[in-house]
Amino acid sequence: MATDLRVKETELQTVTEQLVDSYTACSRLNHLGHEPLPSREAVAEIISDLQEILYPGYGKRQNLHIGNITFYVGSLVDSLHDRLTEQVARALRHDLKAESPHTDFHALAQKKAVELLRRLADVRLTLERDVEAAFRGDPAAKSHHEIIFCYPGLEAITIYRVAHQLHALGVPYIPRMMTEHAHAKTGIDIHPGAHIGPGFFIDHGTGVVIGETCDIGECVKLYQGVTLGALSFERTDGGELLHGSYKRHPTLKDNVVVYANATILGGLTTIGERAVIGSNTWITESVPPDTTVVLEKPKLRVKGSKAPAHTEAEASMYFI
Repeated sequence: MATDLRVKETELQTVTEQLVDSYTACSRLNHLGHEPLPSREAVAEIISDLQEILYPGYGKRQNLHIGNITFYVGSLVDSLHDRLTEQVARALRHDLKAESPHTDFHALAQKKAVELLRRLADVRLTLERDVEAAFRGDPAAKSHHEIIFCYPGLEAITIYRVAHQLHALGVPYIPRMMTEHAHAKTGIDIHPGAHIGPGFFIDHGTGVVIGETCDIGECVKLYQGVTLGALSFERTDGGELLHGSYKRHPTLKDNVVVYANATILGGLTTIGERAVIGSNTWITESVPPDTTVVLEKPKLRVKGSKAPAHTEAEASMYFI
């Protein structure tokens, strides 16, 4: 059946006019007449090439060896410099032009791009400890190669560690774009503002949430479904939500283990060194070092075969 051109001429014109009218009525959903924002596609490509540098030989380019690695990495660094400078300049210009109209944002972006590239060698040292922590912490891991190839937790941590450096350099938008890219791929949501020490391992990973003002020490291990979130939010005198990086997420000290689906909330909540937080617990107060927190064992009640079985969990928290 042929397309009715009369319908296209009348109906589609009406649709277009309605949409354009909505751009005035719903102006917060538009980005018209402003400086261009960073490109999602460009940031995704930058992430891919950063992973090539951080884990050479595991990604797009195979057959790398000591004789050709310098040329390959050098070409990536040169390309990343140009693309990072462009995307960071877009982010800075969009965010700061109104208050600093005479700033050379491209020059400022270049400095930040070069500084990020300088820090990548140190990021690799931290990632080596993360990979080793995963190998030590997961008996199913057959090798370090398997962890780098296959573990979504390591991918999320890798992207977070680069994004955190950009966040520390004061780059807007791009750090969050990076960690949300990782979130979409892995189901692990780590805010780039969080502070996470080396030797960090997320086992399985799906559903993990780590808030902006979390402080996580060295050699911490999380399982799937863990939330490190805010208990409450500060508000202005007028009752509006206060935005910013005031401390609203918990602190986990060194060697803490948090099992699946545990929820730890609040900026004043500190989990002490070597503490173990059991599955499905809800923590809103600090836990001393060398402490285990679990739920009391649920009681299973099974009725007759004609009625569905169900559980009654008498779930009170206690310290051991």
